[in-house]
Amino acid sequence: MSTSYETVPFWTPGPEAADSRVEHYRQWVQERTGKDLPDYPALLAWSIEDLDGFWSSIWDYFEVVSATPATAVLADATMPGAKWFPGATLNYVDQIFKFPDQDAVVIYDRAEPDGPAPRDITRGELRRQVAALAKTLRDNGVGQGDCVAGYLPNITEAIVGFLATASLGAVWSACGPDYAGSAAVDRLGQLDPVVLIAADGYRYANKNHDRREAIATLRQDMPSVRATIVVPRLGLPLDDLPGAISWTDAIANDAELDVVPVPFDHPLWVLFSSGTTGKPKGIVHGHGGVVLEHLKQTAFHCDLGPGSVYLWYTSTSWMMWNFQVAGLLVDSPIVTYDGSPGHPTPDALWKLAADLKVELLGTSPAYLLACERNGLTPAKTHDLSALKVIGATGSVLPPSSYYWVREQFGDRMAVGAISGGTDVVSAFVGFVPTMPVYAGQLAVCGLGTALDAWDMFGDPVRGEVGELVITKPMPSMPVFFWKDEDGSRYKDAYFEMFPGIWRHGDWITITEMGSIVIHGRSDSTLNRNGIRMGSADIYQAIETIPEVEEALVIGVERPDGSYWMPLFVALAPGHDLDDDLVAKIKTAIRDKASPRHVPDDVLPVPAIPHTRTGKKLEVPIKKLLQGGDKSTVVDPKAVDNPELIDVFAGYAQRWAR
Repeated sequence: MSTSYETVPFWTPGPEAADSRVEHYRQWVQERTGKDLPDYPALLAWSIEDLDGFWSSIWDYFEVVSATPATAVLADATMPGAKWFPGATLNYVDQIFKFPDQDAVVIYDRAEPDGPAPRDITRGELRRQVAALAKTLRDNGVGQGDCVAGYLPNITEAIVGFLATASLGAVWSACGPDYAGSAAVDRLGQLDPVVLIAADGYRYANKNHDRREAIATLRQDMPSVRATIVVPRLGLPLDDLPGAISWTDAIANDAELDVVPVPFDHPLWVLFSSGTTGKPKGIVHGHGGVVLEHLKQTAFHCDLGPGSVYLWYTSTSWMMWNFQVAGLLVDSPIVTYDGSPGHPTPDALWKLAADLKVELLGTSPAYLLACERNGLTPAKTHDLSALKVIGATGSVLPPSSYYWVREQFGDRMAVGAISGGTDVVSAFVGFVPTMPVYAGQLAVCGLGTALDAWDMFGDPVRGEVGELVITKPMPSMPVFFWKDEDGSRYKDAYFEMFPGIWRHGDWITITEMGSIVIHGRSDSTLNRNGIRMGSADIYQAIETIPEVEEALVIGVERPDGSYWMPLFVALAPGHDLDDDLVAKIKTAIRDKASPRHVPDDVLPVPAIPHTRTGKKLEVPIKKLLQGGDKSTVVDPKAVDNPELIDVFAGYAQRWAR
């Protein structure tokens, strides 16, 4: 299937691109290798063709700290199971604390104005807290390979907990306290953690949320936990949590930081899949792979370095939290924000970015659309002169949002949309400051990322829709899945369709400019009369209609062989789904996508359900509409608004016949 896309750049690099970190690196590589690499496309091609040369250059360029050297770079390129940097021992934590200035602020800890007071954390203070907490963990029996679980909002203490754990060679995993206790147990309980670090609560949109009962559930249902450390976020009494250690006591000692070197692929953290259709998968990443991938991403694709303030609105449940912590690897101060991006006013996130002179502000397409709908004018109401890039991920960013950014900031502002996944805790495709950006498209493949678009026969396609595949290994691919002893779940997740080739599950188009258009998940692909379509094309067509708050389109194969494609719409307040609005929606889809994208029915719903990391629930809802039992096709604990499952189950009974 062919697809249309913009061919005139929305943004082009200015003279300042010559001083970008990726440009400095390109010149350094040319001198190092003697190769003629005149621009980013040439650098990208070399990085994919010569994986050994590229990843060894990343190691050397950033002067990665290691206790023992590697005997090779890529000893075995077989996927799954590629072997990177055998013999090397290192630790993520050493890369954070190798910078000398102990008085430099490395974390700007912020909350809603009526919440906890602002804190500016220096490198020296961060090191002191990490060393002290590491001793407390050691005193409570935490050793190499043990797991420490976090039940924490996006605050400094979450970073301290992670770094202290990693310094011991132990394994970190966390989720946000907005998860119910039972949902957190579904994730963290798989790891048999020996220590739990939890906040007594959190504050969101001027409302306190007491999480002491959830902490009690975690302690009861995770019998492996030997000690609980509680962060007094709301200052609540801990009488109902006997034996709990206060955070103040946990970091009160004067220990020196003693970092344990571990093998390159030693587990660093466990991230979890959404868990909407079954128990969440524990995805394990190693120290070395994360260090190299995140050095590359933060420096070259985010253009971050010393003094570049970095804010991505996220939670500890989402891989973007890990991606933001990576700013510390390149001496970029980061902002932790615990609260609503729209409190006390809808422009709260923009105000925060202005106050802290943020250079890269990351958010979601939904947030940018909400800003547009609310009539915000951030460039007029705030001093955002320091801001260089607006990042976005979590879903497809429609072209209209690119143009809204231009209306606000003019030609100077780049939109750095990215796409990747928890699977590699990074982005496959995204932004680089030396290449143009096209509206509705992701500018480039990431360095060292052998990305392609394949048809169902495994042949590359250009200018038309194909499966996103990765044909060569990346060092941040999972080391393994937790409790997947024979590796079968890992293999089935990515390598079942094309043996030895990573199939990610996204439909993409690679354009003649080298940019990438994301069409949505291929496992929820619309397939009408044998023609495959991406849901993102429909969302982009209608989610700028003022009356439409959000939409969800599903393609349902019925038992009689017919195909039903309903579009569910959640309307903005004060609007009803009458015939005129249905016609307006269908016309927009016909004009901006194609006649074949027009749905069979447009149906109203109170809201659209998502995973707790913000992804629309396309696959579970499709299974529900195909007659699946709601008790087996979706786990309510993994859904942001579980009551909506009944709404779609009702439609399944009435329509999917």
